[in-house]
Amino acid sequence: MRKKITVIGGGNVGEHVAVGCAQRELGDVVLLDILEGIPQGKGLDLFESSPVEGWDSNVIGTNSYDDVAGSDVVVITAGLARKPGMSRDDLQAKNASIVKMCTEAAIKASPNAMLVLVSNPLDVMCYVAKQVSGFPAERVVGMAGVLDTARYRSFLAMELGVSVESIQALVLGGHGDSMVPLPRLTTIGGIPLPELLSQDRIDAIVERTAKGGGEIVSLLKSGSAYHAPGASVVEMVESILRDKKKILPCAAWLTGQYGVDGCFVGVPVKLGSKGVEQIYEIKLEAGELDALQTSAGLVKEQQAKLDV
Repeated sequence: MRKKITVIGGGNVGEHVAVGCAQRELGDVVLLDILEGIPQGKGLDLFESSPVEGWDSNVIGTNSYDDVAGSDVVVITAGLARKPGMSRDDLQAKNASIVKMCTEAAIKASPNAMLVLVSNPLDVMCYVAKQVSGFPAERVVGMAGVLDTARYRSFLAMELGVSVESIQALVLGGHGDSMVPLPRLTTIGGIPLPELLSQDRIDAIVERTAKGGGEIVSLLKSGSAYHAPGASVVEMVESILRDKKKILPCAAWLTGQYGVDGCFVGVPVKLGSKGVEQIYEIKLEAGELDALQTSAGLVKEQQAKLDV
């Protein structure tokens, strides 16, 4: 029996998640959005590409949570983009309301699903979904570290003129300016990064990584990134549904690991059919640990502003 993946939010990110899941034949895909006609049109257009592309996933677009029933994974991308004059707290409150509504409806239709959060502010929205769903922590996970690490690896490949496949790296922490790339643990074909780049160049790439989303927004003028975020979600969904048990940096609920308790933050996890099957607590140097704990503290500050 085929797996079933629901993607809530039919914008650019949601659409690209649906495309990636269908093309990899991870399961049948439901694309849900509140706008009438948009998910239906995108879903039909995507399915009509299947004879040319050569894949056999079924794809539908819908406005009804009835079609979500029996999903194995529910990806929540729904949310507002920050508008001029809107504070971060305003955005957080509005998106928390949206994620709360989506989570309530999704778990009613699919009480056994895994929840993968993409909506921003990511780490706090994971908290909302966990609180609203009442799911065990391992069944709620956020996509941020995979994207941040992909950006970091991309910039390193550009700098060094090497294949992205040769770069092994890890970015921890909250999604945003407080993320924590780990150059010390970054290798290029097994060669430690500090042996190939000066500290100044490494620092510049780390800074560019932290501001990677903003760089895309400034170039597009309207809208934000969707190719890399969509691909990052698909990698996570594949690891879950195919029980690949990939070690990926994801937003996971911490209960004392790294000296952090009671919030979601990006850490390396084993992602398999049971969700977050293990959190890896790697040895960090003092400065790295301080940065991670500071990042988590900022997440908890924002989290405390919500009543869920």
